[in-house]
Amino acid sequence: MKVGLTGFSRAGKTTLYNALTGLSAAVGGFEARHEAAMAVVKVPDPRVDALSEIVHPKEKKYAEVTFLDFPPSQERKAALENQSLVQLREVDALVQVVRAFDDPLADEPPAPVRDLDAFQAELILADLAVIEKRLERIRKEAVKAREREMEKDLLTRCQSTLEEERPLRGLDFLPEERTLLSGFAFLSEKPLLVVYNSGEEALQQPLPDDVAEYARVENLTVVPVCGKLEMEIAQLDTSERTEFLSELGLSETARDRFIRHAYDHLRLMSFFTAGPVEVRAWTITRDTAAVHAAGKIHSDIERGFIRAEVISYDDYIEHQGESGCRSAGKLRLEGKEYRVQDGDVMHIRFNV
Repeated sequence: MKVGLTGFSRAGKTTLYNALTGLSAAVGGFEARHEAAMAVVKVPDPRVDALSEIVHPKEKKYAEVTFLDFPPSQERKAALENQSLVQLREVDALVQVVRAFDDPLADEPPAPVRDLDAFQAELILADLAVIEKRLERIRKEAVKAREREMEKDLLTRCQSTLEEERPLRGLDFLPEERTLLSGFAFLSEKPLLVVYNSGEEALQQPLPDDVAEYARVENLTVVPVCGKLEMEIAQLDTSERTEFLSELGLSETARDRFIRHAYDHLRLMSFFTAGPVEVRAWTITRDTAAVHAAGKIHSDIERGFIRAEVISYDDYIEHQGESGCRSAGKLRLEGKEYRVQDGDVMHIRFNV
């Protein structure tokens, strides 16, 4: 999963990036850089460790999240840098970091709702530019093929929505429509999470009413953090980190809270493969068919899918592995259309 961190200048994106990754990228003066910084973080999952205790693999692999820290526009009133748009369209989800703390170096006091509104407007305008360019090309080609007509109608529908200042993520699309739109990678269609970056004094306080109402209307998930404090926590060793979090009344780091919210918001989950070579977590969306889950492992496995041998995580732990589950009748044979459940331990039979 690729997550793009975005937001206006001095919102604290790089501070959050450091908190999420444990790195020490320079903060402030960030506008001098024109490319996104990138780091890969392992998704904490105790189930990988528990399965490994049973299987004793040579290697264990956690699911991973790639964080990209995008520079703000050099125009102070904009969040998106034009040079970053192509790379930004490649991410699976957008995160807008919103400043909710006083900053003596900022030109204006914090205004979270204003920034949320302005960022959405930028996404909408970027998508409108892509649609208008594509529709103009279709008109010039004057092709009457059914697929081209379908594309034109679908883009016109999207254009109408954007012109009403509404993002595309609020629309419902048929599977074939999503396939047709996938190549455009519209920014306002991507899932958007909001990180409400406050000062330490506001960490335990509820969200302001206007922010909570905006999130409700726009169906947004808001994750409150104090980026500066969380960056300091991320630099501590494990024992100090746990003690510090406890003193603050927190049970998780910003990284763990963020990833949990991201998985919930993006409807993500994990299934596992377990054997003597490796125990591994694979990230898929909920309601994924077994044949497509197999494709996460390798495209050849999806193409030659025969059946899936499935054991629930709880059964695998209770009966101490595949052999015990077979004896207890807890191993199931499932076909292509089986909807994989969170925590399923799967062995795919295939032939190519």
